[in-house]
Amino acid sequence: MAATDGDPGLFGPSSVTWQAHGDPMMWVAGIRALYLQALHPRAVRGVMQNSDFRRDAWGRLMRTAGFVGTTTYGTTEAAERAGARVRKIHRMLGATDPETGERYGVDEPALLLWVHCAEIGSYLHVLRRSGFPLTDAHADRYLAEHRHSARLVGLDPASVPADQSELAAYFTRVRPELEAGAEAREVDDFLLRPPVHPLLVPARELLWRRVASLAYDSLPPYAHQLYGRPAPAPATVTRRLRATGALLRRVPARLRWQLPPKHILRAMARLGPAARPAPYKIGRQAAILDRPGEGGAD
Repeated sequence: MAATDGDPGLFGPSSVTWQAHGDPMMWVAGIRALYLQALHPRAVRGVMQNSDFRRDAWGRLMRTAGFVGTTTYGTTEAAERAGARVRKIHRMLGATDPETGERYGVDEPALLLWVHCAEIGSYLHVLRRSGFPLTDAHADRYLAEHRHSARLVGLDPASVPADQSELAAYFTRVRPELEAGAEAREVDDFLLRPPVHPLLVPARELLWRRVASLAYDSLPPYAHQLYGRPAPAPATVTRRLRATGALLRRVPARLRWQLPPKHILRAMARLGPAARPAPYKIGRQAAILDRPGEGGAD
């Protein structure tokens, strides 16, 4: 429980989201989400036609991280304000299909749903596969919680998958619409070789490409087929995800959380030290949920 009476925000310290989003593997998951989102031609076209992705991809990634951080750890007012800002921007933007000339809004519910599911599904997939202690019950609760974040971007919560079976059914349904078109390949090329200062090229090759490759390798097999690049065997990818997660989790959380914009530290200052997100809290709750006669679906 929180130590003060501060506003717990959209999810609150007792939620799965609160604990999970403090994990450093969220960065790998975010890159995986970009790879997956780019496979929907209408969705990725909306991004490419309304932003200079190559020049501002890092800014886009940071804005997404800022939105996730604000909606997870910010006050209810801050979360609602962030959602209103996103909805306003989306209402003003559109894209054109180069083959048919069709003009459509980027806030079409089907496109918003794809972006949401690819993002939340990637977070859940990478966290679990890298060793973050989430049971099936907690995974379902996490997805149900994110009907709130879906509402913030303009979706009807009732239309959003609320558990793993619904999410799997959604991906099966949308799979025929996916392809690795020119825009997707541009995203792929950028994520492999983002432009950097010449002095940073060695660091890009040593660090960034390993992270981006791990994110790519963790994609579902159909995504590898569409992009046309093979991935290692699933067991190998899982071992690498677990090893990376173990390494990153050894970095003291207080040190990691010092990076701007310090959402977690501000939440702890508002709610007290008991609000500190930690994997063991998920594990402790999972043990309670898994006892016979206790827990279950909310």
